Amino acid sequence: MENETRFIRCRHGVRQMRSAWADGPAYITQCPIGAGKAYTYKFSVVDQRGTLWWHAHFSWQRASVYGAFIIHPRTPFPFSLPIYPANVPLIFGEWWNEDVERVENEMMLYGGGPQISDAYTFNGLPGPLYPCSDKDIFIQTVTPGKTYLLRIINAALNDELFFAVANHTLTVVEIDGVYTKPFATTAIMIAPGQTTNVLLTADQLPGPTGIFTMAARPYLTSVFHFNNSTTIAFLKYQTNPTSKHPPIPPYPLPQNLPNLEDTLFAANFLNSLKSLGSKNFPCKVPQRIDKQVITTISLNLQDCPNNQTCRGFQEKRFFASMNNQSFVRPSISILESHYHNQTLGFSPDFPERPPFAFNYTGVDPFAENMSTSFGTRVLQLPYGAKLEIVLQDTNFLNPENHPIHVHGHNFFVVGRGFGNFDAERDPLGYNLVDPPERNTVAVPVGGWAAIRLVMDNPGVWFVHCHLEEHTSWGLAMGFTVESGREASQRLPPPPSDLPPC
Repeated sequence: MENETRFIRCRHGVRQMRSAWADGPAYITQCPIGAGKAYTYKFSVVDQRGTLWWHAHFSWQRASVYGAFIIHPRTPFPFSLPIYPANVPLIFGEWWNEDVERVENEMMLYGGGPQISDAYTFNGLPGPLYPCSDKDIFIQTVTPGKTYLLRIINAALNDELFFAVANHTLTVVEIDGVYTKPFATTAIMIAPGQTTNVLLTADQLPGPTGIFTMAARPYLTSVFHFNNSTTIAFLKYQTNPTSKHPPIPPYPLPQNLPNLEDTLFAANFLNSLKSLGSKNFPCKVPQRIDKQVITTISLNLQDCPNNQTCRGFQEKRFFASMNNQSFVRPSISILESHYHNQTLGFSPDFPERPPFAFNYTGVDPFAENMSTSFGTRVLQLPYGAKLEIVLQDTNFLNPENHPIHVHGHNFFVVGRGFGNFDAERDPLGYNLVDPPERNTVAVPVGGWAAIRLVMDNPGVWFVHCHLEEHTSWGLAMGFTVESGREASQRLPPPPSDLPPC
């Protein structure tokens, strides 16, 4: 099939200044690389260190094409605990027995929810709780008394995840490649697209086996069919060389692993995240803004076209939208069109407010019109503008936690809450001192999140939900950042090997 011959790679969260040509999302900044062709991604990493990652950004290739992108710091870590060793990547993914391209194509053909994955994985290994995977187990060996830096990445296609290690406390020190004020927690919640670095000290009595269970399972906020399984791996103390390796059942789950629907834990965890805000690592959150955009995040239903079969709710088709605009990828590169001062394939008029106001999170959704408009509309912004985006979840079909990723820019999560955003009251409670700095924000289920960022990277940038099914349904937008006056503020010409459309 045609899709099998094309490929695109994205460096998720890398602040690649003035190199939008190397960003990666299909038909936003480039067209896919054809069969037998090559494209060299050239970019500079500026003022960044920590744990990021890369993944395919065409169709659902991200299901299996991904990896860690670790930038080692030039200066010592700003936390006092000794680290040995300082590099243990833990990448969570999903496993399908079916071809994920077929899964996506069937979802889009019939307008229903996708087939769920068959397993979650630790570094590509599903662990012993799944059929026929008794030997596909990730085991991390540790030395008693030593402290380890775990670099945790959620590469799953469609699920936020809880993670915990039995009997151990985790100390969060970094998110999305940005240092945080350290805080201790029994577990973490990590959304697709996010990274979280934690310190783990091997300070427990190893017992007769010296083995402790590590586990990850989904954080459930959706009424859609989902994979409710749990993947496990093992932390093995290097004290008993005669213990079974891998261990034998039973495999008790960590008692500190949150329940599937533990929204309270997720909210408390996310609210505990603060930027380090030190002299060497300042928190440069914009105190004033030039523009505020409020956008709803919605799941939508469309009537089934005549003479077609639809498998969505009430035999309709599922779509998704931002401000009632369901994003349609063009057949050309938006970045190329923008560079040549054209608007071929898109229009620079994304609405800055919802088309009409209503009780977004409390109304009976079936009393409202859940249909959406389709198009390729982007927000046009001048270089250097200070922007605030309020992301408002809605109760269309069901409220849901949405991980929204912004390409090309970091942002500060200055506020978040449940219910409807109140433009008069809620900004009074913003954190403008040490808010967390991220590239992917988990918008609370039935709530809102406010982010602030500076438009200092010229080009075209994609904004989308990192639940892949929602992006396929159109839960996305884009924005253009005009070039500034100085040469260092301008988008350079496209590279000579940029794939043609």
